[in-house]
Amino acid sequence: MSTASEGNGGALEGAVVAVAGAGGPAGQALLLRLAEAGAVVVASDSDPERLAVGVDAARFAHGGTTVVGDTVDLLSPDDTRAWALRTEKEFGRIDGLVHLVGGWRGSRTFAETDLADWEALENLLIRTVQHTSLAFEGALDRSSNGRYLLVSAAGAAKPTSGNAAYAAAKAAAEAWTLALGDAFRKAGGEQGPRAAAAILVIKALVHDAMRAERPNAKFAGFTDVKDLAEAIVGTWEKPTEEVNGKRLWLTPQP
Repeated sequence: MSTASEGNGGALEGAVVAVAGAGGPAGQALLLRLAEAGAVVVASDSDPERLAVGVDAARFAHGGTTVVGDTVDLLSPDDTRAWALRTEKEFGRIDGLVHLVGGWRGSRTFAETDLADWEALENLLIRTVQHTSLAFEGALDRSSNGRYLLVSAAGAAKPTSGNAAYAAAKAAAEAWTLALGDAFRKAGGEQGPRAAAAILVIKALVHDAMRAERPNAKFAGFTDVKDLAEAIVGTWEKPTEEVNGKRLWLTPQP
C-alpha cells in the first residue's frame, strides 16, 4: 500500500506539487493551502500578472515556503514537457500535478451550438490534460505518493442541450485521466499503484468576490474554492489505491 511519509506538516510536508491554471480564484486558494501544508508549490498560468498575485499571496501568508510561478504554454507538448523536466531537475521530485485549467462556452439551445466553441474547449479542457498527463506521468510514478488531479464538472455526466461542447470536452478529459489511472495501476502491479489519477467533480465554483457581487444568491450546490483546495490536499492523506481511478464528488451526483 502506497502512503506518503509524514512530517510536521502531514502528508504534503516537503512534497513538490505543480498546479496548472493556478492564476484564478481556485488556483490562488490552492496555492495558499498547499503552502500551508508545507509543500513546494510550482504554479503555472497563461496570465503572468494573475499568476504573480497568487504566488506572492502564498509566499506572504506562509513565509519560508517555496512557491514559484512560471508562464507555460500548456497547448505546446514540448513546453509542457520542458516544464515537467525543469521542475523535477530543480526540486528532485514531483509528487503532484493539479489541473485547474478551465473555460466555458455554451449556447441557448442545442441547434445554436457553435462548433467554434468546441474547438476552443478542446484546447482548453482536453489538450492541456493530454499534455500535462503525458509530461508528468513518469515523475508522478516515481513518487511514493504521486497525484494527478483533474477538476471536472457534474455536467459531464448529465449534459444539457446548450452545454454539448462543454460537457463533451469535460467527459473526454475525464476519460483521459482515468486512462492515466489505469496506467498507474498496471505499473504498480501486485504492490498497488505508486501514483493516483483522480477526478474531483463539482457543479460550479464560488468564491468570496462572487458572494460580494451577488449577496442574495444562494449558489446552491456550488463548491467554495477553499473547500476544493481542502479536498485536493486531502487526497494525499488517503492510500493511493483508494484515490486512483476514482471520481470524487464534491456536489450531489446528478
